[in-house]
Amino acid sequence: MKQANADNVFRALADPTRRSLFEEMARQGEQTVHALTRYAGVSQPAVSKHLSVLKRAKLVGHRREGRETHYRARPEALASMADWLKVYGAFWHDRFDRLEEVLERMKP
Repeated sequence: MKQANADNVFRALADPTRRSLFEEMARQGEQTVHALTRYAGVSQPAVSKHLSVLKRAKLVGHRREGRETHYRARPEALASMADWLKVYGAFWHDRFDRLEEVLERMKP
């Protein structure tokens, strides 16, 4: 389950428009679809499709107020991606330590 969520998060954030929408909500807080459409500079249907992908990845939450839907970033959903990156961070840290040891041994 955790890996599936990480896959969804990576897939959702791979698109620059979705990444930009997520970052805008994370910076500015909750926003309506209309505000996000103005920000993104693409059509409202396109923004709605991007928001659907972000919702499936649990990167955004939403609430209805009258006729408008308000969206907010859920940065905690990045945890699965951060966990995945942490594994590879440790991998590379270990590799660089080994490289440093080899370089030290090569010194005259």
